[in-house]
Amino acid sequence: MTQNWTEVVAVDDVPQDDVIGVEVAGKDIALYSVDGEIYATDNICTHGHARLCDGFLDGHEIECPLHQGKFDVRTGRATCAPITQDTRTYPVRIEGGRVFLALE
Repeated sequence: MTQNWTEVVAVDDVPQDDVIGVEVAGKDIALYSVDGEIYATDNICTHGHARLCDGFLDGHEIECPLHQGKFDVRTGRATCAPITQDTRTYPVRIEGGRVFLALE
């Protein structure tokens, strides 16, 4: 199956070891830069309606600002209570200094 790639931001717009929120094709997405790699997940916590981009990034884990649950940004896996449901991740491609996401 062929993936449709959507251009999102410049690589330099995602600060190293931090997270930003972006809207792409009507979706609220969090972009993370960790150890030179960029990852993408849904930006809304699966436990409470909080934006993950407002949370604290520690290595590969994002801590929700509302109830301090955590997700692994590489896999979307919930890693800490009270979160029990994983979050969706999106494939990322870097090309020409730009970040592209496969949203479907």
